[in-house]
Amino acid sequence: MTFGEFNFDDRIQEGLEAMGYITPTIVQEKVIPQILNNRDVIACAQTGTGKTAAYLLPIFQRIITSESDKLNTLIIAPTRELAQQIDQQVEGLGYFLPFSSASLYGGGSNVQWDTGKMALRKGTEIIIATPGRLISHLALKHVDPSELKHLILDEADKMLDMGFHEDIMRILSFLPKERQTLMFSATMPGRIRDLARKIQTEPEEINLSVSQLAEGVLQGAYMTYDQQKIGLIKHLVTGKQLPSILIFSATKKAVKDMTRELQKLDFKADEVHSDRDQADRGQVLRKFKNREIQILVATDVLSRGIDVEDIDLVINYDVPQDPEDYIHRVGRTARAEQTGVALTFITPKDQHQFQRIERFLDMEIRKFPLPQHLGEGPEYKPGKSRPGTGSYDKGKPSRDNKSHQQGKGKRMNEKKGNYRGKR
Repeated sequence: MTFGEFNFDDRIQEGLEAMGYITPTIVQEKVIPQILNNRDVIACAQTGTGKTAAYLLPIFQRIITSESDKLNTLIIAPTRELAQQIDQQVEGLGYFLPFSSASLYGGGSNVQWDTGKMALRKGTEIIIATPGRLISHLALKHVDPSELKHLILDEADKMLDMGFHEDIMRILSFLPKERQTLMFSATMPGRIRDLARKIQTEPEEINLSVSQLAEGVLQGAYMTYDQQKIGLIKHLVTGKQLPSILIFSATKKAVKDMTRELQKLDFKADEVHSDRDQADRGQVLRKFKNREIQILVATDVLSRGIDVEDIDLVINYDVPQDPEDYIHRVGRTARAEQTGVALTFITPKDQHQFQRIERFLDMEIRKFPLPQHLGEGPEYKPGKSRPGTGSYDKGKPSRDNKSHQQGKGKRMNEKKGNYRGKR
């Protein structure tokens, strides 16, 4: 199947060709016809499957065929990173289309707030927003949603995890009841179905198993002690043709410490975590996308909100606390049918947690031996390890564990602001 079979407007097709999109992904094949048929949709799909384009393209088509230039579509995302990512997709795929969009998210300056307010007053067909910032604009009547046709909740499970349920319900109180509501989620827990029952009408459910990673992901793991981890990263990276490496760690302190160590070893490394303001994080991400930075070290703030192609290697410096977080982290590589490698470092205290991940995936992930110069690593015996215990070396706690335990060819225009006027 090709995108041409959806019979999109020629200007949408032109944007697809400019972005290099030829064949739709599975989620796009299933979702696009339902949206075009005005059905409410609740879709469960893993990261990297093309779900953003799955809802943007049919929404573009419906906006083009409508006669109103009022606010048509509201897209709500849990984080500013995801909102920015969606905004970039709107700009790229909708480059040749005659309507405008605005993005609204917190963490910026007063200038950003004023720019967003001005964009809303001028009128825009699509708004991409985080919940808190959107509520502020709605309460101040900067937004007129009276003719809204489409509401999209992207990463709805993440929004509920972050405590946005009340914010979502408050936003809904401003919106017309007659609308198409689309929900996208990486998981389908009971609370997502409860929310769907409250805000959707007989939705079409599309469920692509979250427990399966993209086929192009080559997974592996190393049994290590904490003091061996930096040496292992150096071994894995030095002399290899890996221009884009993403490392996840559990805590901000570990991210900062690791970045300093990597920089001392002359790697081009930088960090992203919640202590850095939005401008800094945006600058670091741009450098990473442009291959000016080889290694990006991050907390889970990026596990869902980053859209960087051709990441060669993802390293879980710490085992994720939740099996689904593993899916999101590892899903940063092998996106859009590409290939990539994902490696996880397992200390003795992490064995039970990693076993949960293997059970969740219904597979055993290969354990590689450590390089000889790093010494012998621990054995993988999750049945005998106790979750929550400290790292040990031949049965003794590691002295080096203290610091780690103290905190738990496509076309795209560079954006100069958070509002894009009508073309």
